Amino acid sequence: MDREMTYGEDYKYIPTTSVSSGEGLEVVQDVYCHTVQIVNICLVGNPETNDFVLVDAGMPKSADEIIRATEERFGEGSKPKAIILTHGHFDHVGAVIELVKHWQVPVYAHELEIPYITGKISYPNPDPTVEGGMVAKLSSLFPNEPINLGDHVSALPTDNTVPHMPGFTWVHTPGHTPGHVSFFREEDRTLLAGDAFVTVKQESLYSVLTQEQEISGPPRYLTPDWKAAWESVKTLASLKPNVAVTGHGLPMTGENLHKNLDKLALDFDKIAIPDYGLFIENNVKH
Repeated sequence: MDREMTYGEDYKYIPTTSVSSGEGLEVVQDVYCHTVQIVNICLVGNPETNDFVLVDAGMPKSADEIIRATEERFGEGSKPKAIILTHGHFDHVGAVIELVKHWQVPVYAHELEIPYITGKISYPNPDPTVEGGMVAKLSSLFPNEPINLGDHVSALPTDNTVPHMPGFTWVHTPGHTPGHVSFFREEDRTLLAGDAFVTVKQESLYSVLTQEQEISGPPRYLTPDWKAAWESVKTLASLKPNVAVTGHGLPMTGENLHKNLDKLALDFDKIAIPDYGLFIENNVKH
């Protein structure tokens, strides 16, 4: 079966990094965030047990780092029960095939995302013309051809539960991609937001390198549906999370998170939506 799994022909290592690369942080007792170059993965589960999952799968060629971080957290030879994806962009599935082969575990994603990770549909090409900075201008170099996980990936349950993540529900947060999901736990209001919003200005090379914290919408160069993206941010703001781990940038908590996420939901058109770019429609900005 493994032979069915393939990356796109444009799959390659991307030489981008940040000051947080290689660092890990226990956000709450059972949520550990580790930065792989410029993107965050999460290990969710009690570190005193071997019952945990990996949320997202990092950058291309990062499997060894992810395995190392996992074993440092859960012990030598440990492996997650599953890999759960927020979405299928290259920086969130970069090591997924190597990890599936190494661990022999299933992958889960929203049903609308599965065509993009089973080789059927390509995402729109990144927009290097979009307003925002140097990373956006470099985005045409990013891998964009669909990977194919074959029958190793399944749709998330329709009842919004998340396999092996008790207490969490998945929330459909499209815009950045059609099947983008975030994960929320009501009990302690922990949010794993993926790229529905991020806490660093992902288009700015300076911000990415320094991880300067600033709440922002999804990465502009890869977000084709800004109306849906705005609705998704409103949905997440209405959950009133106490802690948020995003796909890019440092976790945000407490009053700082409440204030900034509410502001983003209210002023998304001014803060997040670029003034120009291939994905901008005249009727999105007010």
